[in-house]
Amino acid sequence: VLLIVNVASKCAFTYQYEDLQKLYEKYKNDGFMVLGFPSNEFLEQEPGTNEDIKTFCRVNYGVTFDMFSKITLNGNETIPLYVYLKNNAKGIFGTKSIKWNFTKFLINNKGEVIKRYGSSTKPFDIENDILELLK
Repeated sequence: VLLIVNVASKCAFTYQYEDLQKLYEKYKNDGFMVLGFPSNEFLEQEPGTNEDIKTFCRVNYGVTFDMFSKITLNGNETIPLYVYLKNNAKGIFGTKSIKWNFTKFLINNKGEVIKRYGSSTKPFDIENDILELLK
């Protein structure tokens, strides 16, 4: 079971790293993973190098879940994973594009996109949905 999140270090939602890490630690032995995908797409809130980002997350939030290289979320250079996610879980009003940092996608153990959550949805607000998939 995966929770895939586009992240940024200088965002008002950056504090969510703490709870993402707590959720990961709580359920990682049950088959749950958090995958972080940094993006500098929104107001350049992720300007650092990939190494800078990993260091920031580790030092400030104790992040041990997988953090990937910076990606593009919208437009012609969108990575295939995010094309898949957006096609299978549309946002508000049926939009496909990612609107902001810390949009979250919950994926079951068959690789199916179960739900998309907006930036303001806190990680522990998703806990019951995660538990349902881990059963």
